[in-house]
Amino acid sequence: MWSALQGRVSNRLARHFRAAPHRLPAHAPMVSFTFDDAPDSAASEGAELLQRHGGRGTYYLAGSLIGRPLEHWHGLSDDAIVRLHRAGHEIACHTYSHQNSATLDEAAMAREIERNRSHLRGIDASITLENFAYPYGIASVWRKPQLTKAFRSARGILPGVNSGVIDLQFLRASPLVDCEIDEAGVDRYFDEAVASGGWLIFYGHDVTDRPSPFGCTPHLMRHALEAAGRRNMPIVTVAEALRRIGA
Repeated sequence: MWSALQGRVSNRLARHFRAAPHRLPAHAPMVSFTFDDAPDSAASEGAELLQRHGGRGTYYLAGSLIGRPLEHWHGLSDDAIVRLHRAGHEIACHTYSHQNSATLDEAAMAREIERNRSHLRGIDASITLENFAYPYGIASVWRKPQLTKAFRSARGILPGVNSGVIDLQFLRASPLVDCEIDEAGVDRYFDEAVASGGWLIFYGHDVTDRPSPFGCTPHLMRHALEAAGRRNMPIVTVAEALRRIGA
């Protein structure tokens, strides 16, 4: 039985073992807004806010959660995925079953990836999954080399700005989650990105006036988008950011 302690140890080791080091070139700072599991509000309210500010988001989807009623929200529908994709948002991978990566061996991870690819291709044949996010934010030091062969990047939930030499298989991401950050905290991350010329990634889930413990209000998201505008920071998908840094 894989213990919680083993998972924590694997995740901590994964932070320090760089599977895909890449030095960010000198460039203007940029920001990406990402959503995990994709509640329906992220595909409606979240996408609408992004588009109003000239941006697009990255949606890390687990096929098993699509269209399902869950504890805190309802999973987005197939039609919503098609609309997001055709509007220029990025559809990315979060395993099929939303399993902790630290509990999966190589064969199980390969099955999860292929099942998710197949499921999303069945929704829209033009969807290609270029990037990955670790379910629950828990990385595996053993799976990182495998993911390097399957995806251009993998995103965690370790807060901070990506700058200098980064690990493409353990991208830092900061919470855009009301119970974890306020407007001043959002502004501090933007100021850090400007100072370092780095890449700021936010992660969240639902976007609603009464968010879950894992989501944000439209007000907080709007504040973050306006903060990017005030600093002339482009709002880009993870795939577009990787193209800009030559990864």
